[in-house]
Amino acid sequence: MAKLVLVRHGESVANAANVYTGWNDVPLTKKGEEQAEKAGELIKTISDFAPTHIHTSVLSRAIVTANIVADVCNLLWLPMTKTWRLNERHYGALRDLNKDISRKVFGVEQVLLWRRSFDSIPPKQGSPMIDRRYKHFDQHLMPRAESLHQTQKRLMPYYYDHIASRLMNGEDQLIVAHGSSLRALIKKLEQINDHDIVKLEVPNAEPIVYTMDEHLKIINKQILRK
Repeated sequence: MAKLVLVRHGESVANAANVYTGWNDVPLTKKGEEQAEKAGELIKTISDFAPTHIHTSVLSRAIVTANIVADVCNLLWLPMTKTWRLNERHYGALRDLNKDISRKVFGVEQVLLWRRSFDSIPPKQGSPMIDRRYKHFDQHLMPRAESLHQTQKRLMPYYYDHIASRLMNGEDQLIVAHGSSLRALIKKLEQINDHDIVKLEVPNAEPIVYTMDEHLKIINKQILRK
């Protein structure tokens, strides 16, 4: 058996301002840093959890959360992989827009579809991200907007190649990522249907603990709150 722990980053300045973030790189708030510390304390209480690897995105809010959690858990020595495939869902042209304003402009039902449905894609931004961290990747892979389904498709190859393989070997793993990227992963892990995924919310810094057998069947799930 092995344990997989998922953690959404602590509150970011964009969360606090209620704006769409996606691939925008924004810092944690002071509250977010404190949430990350509490998440670390909660993870320390998990019986027999001994991760061999930490996985996170290339966005600062997740990386900083991962580092805080690792520090609290005395795991800073562990290898950490940062990959764009664990990035938050790309919100396209909605990035930087206040969510309440988006409802007034586009309508409540349309915004709900963009935010929560599996296949709806928000309006695309004009060009892929121009950022040093992505310049070595195939630009045809770089999204201009994503549905949750598309987020899942670019995330799962990394999961199968670098996380599932370790879990099957009996190695505990820790993922620190984002609300939508974790929703996409959880949908696959728990085989949630397209309708019910609308109801799933992943709060900031509340660790989700899966205990899995050697075939990656979920034996137990626990959400840690303080």
